[in-house]
Amino acid sequence: MSDTIITIQETTNNTIIKYNSSTILINGGSYEFNNIDEAKNSPLAQELFYLPFVKKVFITANFIAIQRFDILEWLDVQEEVKEQIEAYLNDGNVVVNEQKTSKKEAIEVYAEVTPNPAVMKFGTNKALTQTDVEFKNIDEASASSPLAQAIFNFPFVQQVFISDNYISVTKYDMVEWNDVYGEVRTFIREYLADGKTIIKELPKEEVVVVADEVQAPKVALEGISAQIVDILDEYIKPAVASDGGNIAFHSYDEVTKVVRVILQGACSGCPSSTATLKNGIENLLKEMLPDQINEVAAING
Repeated sequence: MSDTIITIQETTNNTIIKYNSSTILINGGSYEFNNIDEAKNSPLAQELFYLPFVKKVFITANFIAIQRFDILEWLDVQEEVKEQIEAYLNDGNVVVNEQKTSKKEAIEVYAEVTPNPAVMKFGTNKALTQTDVEFKNIDEASASSPLAQAIFNFPFVQQVFISDNYISVTKYDMVEWNDVYGEVRTFIREYLADGKTIIKELPKEEVVVVADEVQAPKVALEGISAQIVDILDEYIKPAVASDGGNIAFHSYDEVTKVVRVILQGACSGCPSSTATLKNGIENLLKEMLPDQINEVAAING
């Protein structure tokens, strides 16, 4: 088992803290436990509940969120809890006993057109991932997502983007969506109903070349960059997600006041993406962050 690294992330609720994992914890979905009795199928959550300040435990594929009682502050104990979780995971212990039954899960999958004619959105009633993942080819998918890898077996599939409850598939021009979307929808529904693995390992963060300079996405954000991310998360992402796309923050230059973003899913290569950037995102950021934004540019579109 590869070493798991846990990083601490604060939330808007000062009683809740997130412990992000560098490895996949469970196969999609999420679990919430309000006490130790509810956590019978999660040895990790049970262990955490033995800590007297733990009120709730929330487990997803790539993070554990813990809510505390008001008997102390997170700053007093967060590092010790991080070390405890890391040690637990790296000893190979079970996070959640995910029950496997012969009965298939009731899964609904619907196909929805997007503003990008090359992309079809496949929405589902099953939570898929807490971290957006995008794959440009089957080799990328094979290292991370068995589901994406299986979708690439359709010869017309060019790219796959998986978000919280939908999958955006980009096709080559060799076929029309009207001829093939039903087959893809049925395949995704049966794959999820069988309880097969969605993501086995989170892709490593991609290093992107911008203007001949290699830049890596920043891990810790503060100041204007953090405010931009908050605005994107609250106002922009829900809107573009409804169209099967995503806009991820890449960087902010304090000197030029240029925001660079990454277009994903249906947004990547979409004919209307330029208008979305200029008329939507750029105008909103300029309005909400006066004198701080000169331009919003996509590094891949």
